[in-house]
Amino acid sequence: MICILDACAMIALLRREAGEDVVWAHLSDPDNTCLAHAVNLCEVFYDFHRDAGESAAVGAVDDLKALGIIEHNDFDEAFWKDAGRLKAKGKVSLADCFAVTLTNRVGGTLLTSDHHELDPIAAASVCPITFIR
Repeated sequence: MICILDACAMIALLRREAGEDVVWAHLSDPDNTCLAHAVNLCEVFYDFHRDAGESAAVGAVDDLKALGIIEHNDFDEAFWKDAGRLKAKGKVSLADCFAVTLTNRVGGTLLTSDHHELDPIAAASVCPITFIR
């Protein structure tokens, strides 16, 4: 299975928040490949930077990569147009649009805790979503 982690899922894992067990189960399954879009990694970076500075931010992203999360930098025209179409349709953050678009591109399942923005996406079957809490 291909899993795409949004920032909420990665932060839950790093900060040992509720739902980290679900993320860890996906990461530790040898049949899974776990990906994150660079924009979502940027969210993790700035979250840790804001709280604890540059070193903590770099360490957080390094830890995620050491756990096997693969960074994707997709930003070709078809990709950003798909993300833009999704953003135009509803109240979804641009970063979440990148996660959803990557999920669709690779045929994966998005891991998130963000019910507020992604419940409508799940209800509309835009992409497969597993809510971690």
